[in-house]
Amino acid sequence: MPDQSAPPDGVGILVPTGMLGAGFPPGTITRGLSLGADVIAVDGGSTDSGPHYLGAGVAKTTERAVRRDLRLLLAAASSARIPLVVGSCGTSGTDSGVNWVADIVTAICVEDGLDLTVAKIFSEQRADRLTAALESGRVHALPPGEPLDAATLTRCAHIVGMMGHEPIEQAMRAGADVVLAGRATDTAVSAAFALMRGMPPGPTWHAAKIIECGGQCTTDPRTGGVFARIDQAGFTIEPLDPDTACTPASVAAHMLYETVNPYTMREPGGTIEVAGARYIALDERTVRVEGSRFEPASQYTVKLEGAAVTGYETVSFAGIRDPQILRSIDLWAEFFTKTLTEQVQAVLELAAGSWGADLRLYGYNAILGELEQAPATPAEVGVMLLVSAEDQQTATAISKLANPLLLHLPLPTMNYLPSFAFATSPAHIDRGAAYEFVLNHVVDVDSPTEMFRMEMTNA
Repeated sequence: MPDQSAPPDGVGILVPTGMLGAGFPPGTITRGLSLGADVIAVDGGSTDSGPHYLGAGVAKTTERAVRRDLRLLLAAASSARIPLVVGSCGTSGTDSGVNWVADIVTAICVEDGLDLTVAKIFSEQRADRLTAALESGRVHALPPGEPLDAATLTRCAHIVGMMGHEPIEQAMRAGADVVLAGRATDTAVSAAFALMRGMPPGPTWHAAKIIECGGQCTTDPRTGGVFARIDQAGFTIEPLDPDTACTPASVAAHMLYETVNPYTMREPGGTIEVAGARYIALDERTVRVEGSRFEPASQYTVKLEGAAVTGYETVSFAGIRDPQILRSIDLWAEFFTKTLTEQVQAVLELAAGSWGADLRLYGYNAILGELEQAPATPAEVGVMLLVSAEDQQTATAISKLANPLLLHLPLPTMNYLPSFAFATSPAHIDRGAAYEFVLNHVVDVDSPTEMFRMEMTNA
């Protein structure tokens, strides 16, 4: 590990891509190292794609893509003798996700002859321990969440705590060359090394927020990576692709991304304050930022994420191009729902509320639904039926009952039987368990590292 003291020229952070497995040109890593990178940081996960990945404990990204990215990053970190930090491993940061990425790292190190010390930081939480925290009044709902009960904790398939930078810093101070963290704030992944080296929290946390998604703070988000240098007065940022630029507008705009307030953002240990920040173009592609602050919180908190099974789903998709149906597509959708409900009650004898059917009209109002303002008559509509029930067998049975309706259901006023087109055969696809996020709460902690477990190994 490099010296822990604050360097006079600041700390260079190389972020190769917005998410591990998304890919990046190898040349951008060479560019980042030439700029004087002191650490490589990359996010490995997100909740953007919904609760399935946390609930099922599986990764959104494919192993081949993650392996490809890691091989390049491990080689770069090893040759430059700088640490590599990966946050939210396996998409949701479950223990299985950390171990999955760690197994890939170990295999690469063996294949490529790399001798690296790897730290695994686990963030999964046990429901019984959280119940104890709940009973002692240390768990609080975040707006607009409701107060938590123990039954909700028990219902969760997986629960993770979102770590700040402290467990990552702890791993690097212990000698880790590679840190594989469970669920972590996107900013903590990039902030940890700079804070360890004595950089001020205001510029560090603000820079970490801007670079969290790689090239999204540039004029061409498709190009992948960025490089930031944090010093005692602020930070500078530039793209790793020489044909892309950072501008004051593109950098400042990233504070609008995934924040309630574009001037503040809460971290476990405090709040980033950027209302007084100044964004200055140093040249056509590099931006300097000064004036950022960080206000420490009176109580350190760890946010909880938990996913629970809500039922089982089956999906069907059909295309409609019949002009008479399309001119009255709203009436057809209402008639479909009414007819299906009656048939489920009569044939399957299911109680109301024990199942659900969501009919979505793609090409008409599938995105906004009733909020769509006077949609025009479409030329064609894709009808997606999403059935949910307490078990897969029931969801499938309802979908099979809906099959002839999705193929031939006419309007009550029609004197002929229309024909629609199924997208697949069989027409229904069983989706398995469906999950929902059920936790939007924080836990008061005495130590930023107390909820997280670390293991050190030599790859």
